[in-house]
Amino acid sequence: MSQPEIKLTPSSELRILAVANQKGGVGKTTTAINLGTALAAIGERVLVIDLDPQGNASTGLGITRKPLQKSSYHVLIGEAELKDVIVDSGIPRLDCAPSTMDLLGAELELAGFDRKTFRLADAIQRLRDSSETNRSYSYILVDCPPSLNLLTINSLSAADAILVPLQCEFFALEGLSQLLKTVERVKTTLNPRLSIQGVVLTMFDRRNSLSEQVAADVRSVLGEKVYQTVIPRNVRVSEAPSYGKPVLLYDNNCTGSQAYIRLASEVIRRERQLRAA
Repeated sequence: MSQPEIKLTPSSELRILAVANQKGGVGKTTTAINLGTALAAIGERVLVIDLDPQGNASTGLGITRKPLQKSSYHVLIGEAELKDVIVDSGIPRLDCAPSTMDLLGAELELAGFDRKTFRLADAIQRLRDSSETNRSYSYILVDCPPSLNLLTINSLSAADAILVPLQCEFFALEGLSQLLKTVERVKTTLNPRLSIQGVVLTMFDRRNSLSEQVAADVRSVLGEKVYQTVIPRNVRVSEAPSYGKPVLLYDNNCTGSQAYIRLASEVIRRERQLRAA
């Protein structure tokens, strides 16, 4: 993969971003794996934690499910440490803590655990404290399931900020308002440092006036929280997961790849501005 021309130096501090939206089909997992790949291409050390039982972030990075494989599920229920389930994606500087179907029943199991909303936060803290691991990440991206369940609450409780992929469709703002209310509740009761890193408009079609109208509406409500970068509808982005690759490896020159490279640049710049403030 050719190196993108972005004049940024890698970060030295870990930042945890939850990639979340309770709606399915908005490009959440696609954003998690391709943003992670773009950040790694820039020079960041990235860990993608797959908390979606569907496991699409794992397979999208070319990680196949194996019998008896330890996964993020085992981390949440305390049967494994995060450092022991991390898999090398084969992409330089990008690792993955994969998902398995066991996560489907995790919410019921977690209901009886102490600190049930902080299982992921505690696991990440143990990873940071571990003297046995040589991994030093600058970004952890958590791919959340398409619902506001206990898995998503665990992600928001662990995160420094939330990154929201938002499809350019008629009901976009309606779903977003529910998510923002959840973020405020988590910030008030569980994680006071949680903020909105940004909202990224996905599946944007410039030929469709609806996409332009949705973008205008979202920007009028959220202002600078909406990234300038938009992710276009692009067939190469849709094809890439079937080959077990992020689109940046499948076709680095397509419009979707270039958009994710610009998004990574914008994410990092926002992080730098936060640290400087």
